[in-house]
Amino acid sequence: MKKQWFLILFVLLIMILAGCSDKVAKPEDQFGEYVKLWKKQDFDKMYNYLSTDTKEQIKKKDFVERYSKIYKDLEIKDLDIQFTKPEEATDKKAETAEFPFHVSMNSLAGEITFDQQAHWVKEEDDKTTEWRMNWDTTLIFPDLEEGDKISVPTIPPIRGAILDRNGIALAENGEALQVGLVPGKMEENNTVPKLAQLLGIDAKSIEDALNQSWVKPDLLVPIKTIPAKSDELSEKLLALPGVQLGKAEARIYPLGERAAHLTGNLSPITAEDLEKHKGKGYTDTDMIGRRGLELVLEERLRGTPGVQIIIKKEDGSEKILAEKEVQNGEDVELTIDSALQVNIYDEFEGKPGTAAAIDPETGETLALVSSPAYDPNVLTLGANEKQWNKLQDDPKQPMLNRLNSAFAPGSVLKPITAAIGLKDGTITWDEKLTINGKGWKKDESWGKYEVKRVSDPGIPIDLEKALIYSDNIYFAQKTIELGQKKFEAGLKNYGFSEDMPYLYPMHQSTYGEIGSDIALADSSYGQGQVELSVLHLATMYSTFTNNGNMIKPILEAKEKKGQVWKKDLLTEEQAKQLTAALRKVVDDPNGTARGARIEGYPLAGKTGTAEYEKAEQGVEGKENGWFVAYNPEKPDLIIALMVQEGGSAGAIDHVTNIFKDQR
Repeated sequence: MKKQWFLILFVLLIMILAGCSDKVAKPEDQFGEYVKLWKKQDFDKMYNYLSTDTKEQIKKKDFVERYSKIYKDLEIKDLDIQFTKPEEATDKKAETAEFPFHVSMNSLAGEITFDQQAHWVKEEDDKTTEWRMNWDTTLIFPDLEEGDKISVPTIPPIRGAILDRNGIALAENGEALQVGLVPGKMEENNTVPKLAQLLGIDAKSIEDALNQSWVKPDLLVPIKTIPAKSDELSEKLLALPGVQLGKAEARIYPLGERAAHLTGNLSPITAEDLEKHKGKGYTDTDMIGRRGLELVLEERLRGTPGVQIIIKKEDGSEKILAEKEVQNGEDVELTIDSALQVNIYDEFEGKPGTAAAIDPETGETLALVSSPAYDPNVLTLGANEKQWNKLQDDPKQPMLNRLNSAFAPGSVLKPITAAIGLKDGTITWDEKLTINGKGWKKDESWGKYEVKRVSDPGIPIDLEKALIYSDNIYFAQKTIELGQKKFEAGLKNYGFSEDMPYLYPMHQSTYGEIGSDIALADSSYGQGQVELSVLHLATMYSTFTNNGNMIKPILEAKEKKGQVWKKDLLTEEQAKQLTAALRKVVDDPNGTARGARIEGYPLAGKTGTAEYEKAEQGVEGKENGWFVAYNPEKPDLIIALMVQEGGSAGAIDHVTNIFKDQR
């Protein structure tokens, strides 16, 4: 009986052991789980699948850190491992197994793919039997062996130039002067403080440069880069013992201040920039577009760095794992005319203001000026504290970008108000208003507030005379008759409250809250809360030269010319009549722009004086002076110009001088 029980127990034990052996995970299943973890980049859990021999060769911490660092440094993403389980399961008696697999991934140098074999071994002890993988560095990359290193050299792209319509450079790559110091040749306690004073930098920054670990007495230590045209400063620098000057590559701006706010400038990249442009190949030593077109066109101008992923062998040989060719930046040609840009900027003579010049037939922007401005050459090379303070403390605000800002337009808006009324039918050419005195108010609900006009000609006022005399009361009365909704709709038809379809971002032109007849009256002649950009103003006047259609402004030479932005704002006849009236604003002895008359050269235009920073309604504030003009017989140039904190007489003089130069 005992023997029978013993046999039964023995059989059960054999069955249990057999069952346990069936529960040993197959190597293909183990590898399948390993692949899942690999795709997740869960290197910590991947380590648990490694063989005993492998674990003796590499500790878990080193395994995890190596994988993590390589994948992070190479910006590995879209990792995929293709492993197909064999149709036949691994023989239970097998001690080893091999499985082919395919790996693909994207990296900072492009796609990396390879085929490899996974080697698995059966490991047994007194308690368990498990399949484990024999791992080595070739499973990261086939050519990566123990002791090899990975390097990632980059090839910086050549930045593209910004050119005008004639191929003249507004921003290009050129040369500057590198100020260096040879420690062994300088005078102790003398050279450094004098050099710091001349360069306008802290002496400590020079000392820090000299204290770098690689510095030797006979080696030249770079200190600062300065503009190439620094003859007087160069002479003083070279007089200091130990100072040497050399050539250095730099971004240069041939027009300097004259196109500063248009071109913008470069500056050293910041940590914030690196985070914002993560994955685009920037390094902490790069320069990046900071303002103007350098910022707007950063991606096109910069290009794409070339990059290689190289495995460096212990014997000195190299294996290229992946490579992305450098793509140099694009040259961008603008519609700008450098000669006109310089002419307009110089005409301001440093006074605050802005101007835009366009060809109303093609929409091409011929000039965009903001005055005064900064020197982009200085800012790109790195302005010192003294230079920055001078820019920041200047009451004329040279860092303020006026060319894309919005300002109260004053009476230069009146032709647009007239056009809105003509289109609606509220305003006609033959209707005359009898207006007495220089002040008017709708009724007693306005209290003490009145719309003021400059003069009372003592005659009935029609639209033509309202433009000639720039009569605020006429436009206030007719716009109140038109009504708020139609007036606002009319402004929107001219592009107010929308982004201008333009390469260079412009502030929207707006009209604010028109919640009363007083606000409506003020808005009709460009006061109230009406604000617009100088380019938008010039563009709106193209309606009068294009048979009632407003041109789409363009800045890049390759853009399609002559496109209509806003269609059928006026009839052809109405547009011609408005041009005729604007010509009389200049030609009529009583016209507000009579100072713009040029012998033998006709001009049509409109003046404007706009108050801003008013403490309250009815109280005088600071004034901007405006003038917009074009040749009605050859309408290929519209100039809109604003002088800040000055009347329209100055604006008239500037625009007239510019047209004289264009004859």
